[in-house]
Amino acid sequence: MKHQIPKALIFSRLIIGFAIIAFSCFHIDNYEIIAITLLTIGLLTDIFDGIIARQLNISTQKLRRLDSTVDQVFFVSVAVATYIQCPDFFTDNALKLTILIGAEALTYIVCFFKFRKEIATHSIGAKVWTLLLFATLIQIIMQCQSTVLFDICFWVGLLTRLEIIAIILTLKNWATDVPSFYHSLQLRQGKDIKRHKMFNG
Repeated sequence: MKHQIPKALIFSRLIIGFAIIAFSCFHIDNYEIIAITLLTIGLLTDIFDGIIARQLNISTQKLRRLDSTVDQVFFVSVAVATYIQCPDFFTDNALKLTILIGAEALTYIVCFFKFRKEIATHSIGAKVWTLLLFATLIQIIMQCQSTVLFDICFWVGLLTRLEIIAIILTLKNWATDVPSFYHSLQLRQGKDIKRHKMFNG
């Protein structure tokens, strides 16, 4: 039964994401507090599903791919809910958001063309960006605006998407849990790379 915990945590993010959209559509009272609480719970499930899976030695490629896909759905769901609440922010920042979404889509396109699989690199840069995205979403949910934090989130997001594309293009074979572009160069040379037991593999 305990081996099902990581998968349960992953799928719980789908439920949380769809719940946030539903609460946003119905404009429930205290939406901001509820949405931020659920967003925080969702982030914690994202952190602990991988940690628990690695501790149980069940961190398979299939599970990591599922984790990456659900992460995308979860954050898109939160973004949709936030758009419903704060459409002006998305209008005012349409260009940057389009660039960022395009860069994210490009990582998937490149990976599918090269390996016929979705991305599951779980790079350190991507993890840092997730935390920045989390903080930015909280600010937008609370204030319907974000300037400095959003700009930082935009540039870090763009740089980490470019790093992921570089990782994909460098790898000879599809791989999960590649901490950085430097590590992808090592893998290309046939070298073993060090992964942190707690966070990467």
